[in-house]
Amino acid sequence: MDSTSSGGGGIGGSSSHSHQGELQSIITQSSPAPLSRYESQKRRDWNTFLQYLKNHKPPLSLSRCSGAHVLEFLKYLDQFGKTKVHLNGCGFFGHPNPPAPCPCPLKQAWGSLDALIGRLRAAYEENGGTPESNPFGARAVRIYLREIRESQAKARGIPYEKKKRKRATNPIGNTSTAEVIGSGGASSSDAAAGASDLNSIVALGHPSSSLNFH
Repeated sequence: MDSTSSGGGGIGGSSSHSHQGELQSIITQSSPAPLSRYESQKRRDWNTFLQYLKNHKPPLSLSRCSGAHVLEFLKYLDQFGKTKVHLNGCGFFGHPNPPAPCPCPLKQAWGSLDALIGRLRAAYEENGGTPESNPFGARAVRIYLREIRESQAKARGIPYEKKKRKRATNPIGNTSTAEVIGSGGASSSDAAAGASDLNSIVALGHPSSSLNFH
C-alpha cells in the first residue's frame, strides 16, 4: 500500500511539472518580442506629440495638424534645452569651449531635433498617415531645421560646410567633423548634447509622457 501510494505521488508530481513546463513554453512563445530601443523611443515620441496636440489651446486633431504646428512643438521644446547657444553680441559667440559662463539661452541641440522629426515622420505614416499629408515632412519644417543647424554651428563654433558630395576618406580612414555636418549629420558632440537635452524633458507636466529620447 505504502509503495503504491508513493509511486502514485511520484507520477502525479512528474505530470504537474510537465504541465508547468508546457504552460511556460506557451507563455514564452505567445509573448511579443521586445521592441528595439529605436522603436520604443519612437512610440514614446509619438504618444508625447499626441498629448501635446490634446493640450494645445484650442485642442488639435491629428488630421488638422500642419507643419506650422510641428514648428510650434519644436520651439516649445526649447524651454527644456541644455545646449548653450551664444547670441551674436556674446563675447563667446563662435567659441566651442567658452572659458566662463554667460547669460545666453539654453536650447535644444539641432541633432536631437533632427532625429526627433525623423522618428515622428515615420510614426505618422505607420499610424495611417500618408506621405503627402505628413506634417513632419513639410517644407517649412525642413527649412527650420536647416536654419537651426546653420545658426547653432556658427554660435557654438562647430565647423560647418554646405552639403556636398561625399568625399573619399583620408589616409587614416576617418571622416572629418565638417564633412559629417555638411552632409546632413550631427557631430558626435552634437549628438551627445542632443541626447542629454531630450533625456531631461518631462513634457506637459505628465511624467508618463516624458520625452526620454536617445
